[in-house]
Amino acid sequence: MSAEASPPAAQFDEVVHAPVRLRVCGLLAAAEEVEFSVVRDAVDVSDATLSKHVKVLVDAGYAAVRKAPSSVRTDARLLAWLRLTPAGRRAFSAHVAALRAIAEGLAP
Repeated sequence: MSAEASPPAAQFDEVVHAPVRLRVCGLLAAAEEVEFSVVRDAVDVSDATLSKHVKVLVDAGYAAVRKAPSSVRTDARLLAWLRLTPAGRRAFSAHVAALRAIAEGLAP
């Protein structure tokens, strides 16, 4: 297995650890990208709360937002699509590994 393909070392990440951001990262890790309202409904928060947490992830370089017109809406409103960046995927995987180590009593 190459160094790029090996799993990241366990690393607790305060940015990812906040409960809403952890849930958002988990949802985004399972997909290429997810529409904002789907994420909002899945994590059961308001638009404003999700926006705040997405901004933290974007500012950390862990997430990206793409805005595009809706294929079904007739108005000019854009839909926001969220995705984890490669750095975000690594950070989330490393954080989950750290949580597993803690749960198994292996963390220092």
